[in-house]
Amino acid sequence: MSKSASRARLAEIIRKRSFGRGEITLASGRKSDFYFNLKPTMLDPEGCALLAELTFEALKDDGLDYVGGLEMGAVPLAGAIAQLSWLKGHPIAAFFVRKKPKEHGARLAVEGLAKGESLQGKRVVIVEDVTTTGGSALKAVEAVRDAGGKVVLVFTMVDRDEGATETFAQAGLPFRSLYKAGEFLKD
Repeated sequence: MSKSASRARLAEIIRKRSFGRGEITLASGRKSDFYFNLKPTMLDPEGCALLAELTFEALKDDGLDYVGGLEMGAVPLAGAIAQLSWLKGHPIAAFFVRKKPKEHGARLAVEGLAKGESLQGKRVVIVEDVTTTGGSALKAVEAVRDAGGKVVLVFTMVDRDEGATETFAQAGLPFRSLYKAGEFLKD
């Protein structure tokens, strides 16, 4: 399937499984009359495959060592991208950032790294399912930087176009998305 056909098909899946209208309070605390819950798309076999394919294609030339982000939204994305990157012969390892470190065991904020493995000096992309203001992704950025990683990009599946571009510009971080919310609001 061509990139444009894959993108169109994924938009159909998102519209059917993950987009809705109705008043909702977003993670940012803002009210909205539309929402995206990408988990049904991320956990659908075809949706997962298309998200991984289109994201990998968008990221493959960025010289990345790791892909990850804040739990829960980034977990299925990072895993799918890591798997596809291996199959494509261009491995990008995955991790995720806990919203708060576990209170037992190793008490890690960054999960998924093997013993002796580190983000120190590594090129990292933070992925997110849906981005509104960018606050959640910045938590992951901070954790990666605390672990010594270099965040080179924040990449989201859907940018709600409600301030994230400005947030990341102020933080000096490049920001890209697969889709803009407006693409789903046309109908």
